[in-house]
Amino acid sequence: MTDEAPIGDTTPDVAAPTEPPKVRQVELALQGGGSHGAFTWGVLDRLLEEESIEIAGVSGTSAGAMNAVLLAYGLQKGRKNAQAVLHDFWRANSNAAMFSPFQRTPLDMMMGRWSLEWSPTYHFFDQLGRTFSPYTLNPFDINPLRSVLLDSIDFEVVQNSESPKLFIAATNVHTGQVRVFRNPEMTVEMILASACLPFLFQAVEIEGEAFWDGGYMGNPVLYPLVIETDVNDLMIVQINPFYREDIPRTARDILDRLNEITFNSSLIKELRFISTARVLLDQEDMGIMNVRDRLRLHMIEVAEEMKKLDTSSKLIAEWSFLTYLRDLGRAAAEAWLKAHNHQLGVESSFDIAYLTPENMERFKL
Repeated sequence: MTDEAPIGDTTPDVAAPTEPPKVRQVELALQGGGSHGAFTWGVLDRLLEEESIEIAGVSGTSAGAMNAVLLAYGLQKGRKNAQAVLHDFWRANSNAAMFSPFQRTPLDMMMGRWSLEWSPTYHFFDQLGRTFSPYTLNPFDINPLRSVLLDSIDFEVVQNSESPKLFIAATNVHTGQVRVFRNPEMTVEMILASACLPFLFQAVEIEGEAFWDGGYMGNPVLYPLVIETDVNDLMIVQINPFYREDIPRTARDILDRLNEITFNSSLIKELRFISTARVLLDQEDMGIMNVRDRLRLHMIEVAEEMKKLDTSSKLIAEWSFLTYLRDLGRAAAEAWLKAHNHQLGVESSFDIAYLTPENMERFKL
């Protein structure tokens, strides 16, 4: 009797060991835009689910500043906690605005319109704010965001944190220059300063200086991320679109577009400077900026649905609206990850050369 060779390989299948995905560090630059900042909340909520992405630095202005500090505070106890901190803040913000005079009319609700354009109260306060200053209309400087932020953030924890690095922008009323606040000095006043619209709130005083919304000079600022960190991937989360197809013809539409241009101008200038610096570095062997020559830029662009919203919607804080924007943000982040996640740590996915005037027209950016 002879032994028969076994048919086939009877060794049980063993799955090949898989390495965990490589962790890529990124810096985030978060634009401001009132309640439209809930879109950024959604973007952050989705990015926090990506274990392969580590957020090392965040620059933010106005609503972007709130999201930035909330993110940094929450991350001290992990990603899940950061998601919860962001959710709880936006929920509390909605609750605090429940009795705000800026509410949609029943007709707007019935027609599913996210706008205050049909609200007589909104137009009354809008005209009132053009005649009387907040020093007259709000002499006690009441800002409901103050208590919401204090309930949401332990600023001592933020001050003692090292990562992610925070860069919060506000505009100095006296000098017209941007002031950037960082982790060790962070207080609620600095966030309120970054979000201080001068027709709604009194200037926020910090160390004897008065400040307005940071968006006038940096929405958001990029240079601290470029200079003060060692991370080479910078991701901008956009709120205000660069390009509009239609010419605004009504007074309201003209003001809305002017507002967008104003709050985008500083960002575009910084991006153009980075583009120019790259050209110079390609032409000359300049070691002074050789590390940042490797800067890789990315952008999660504002959702098309948000481009249809008017400026008045930035004052709407209904929970259904905030979660609608959050879901748009999550979808935008998901789409970006599917298309560009592989480029993190490798190359830019956003070509800033497009931001020259001729290319902005050509590519409708």
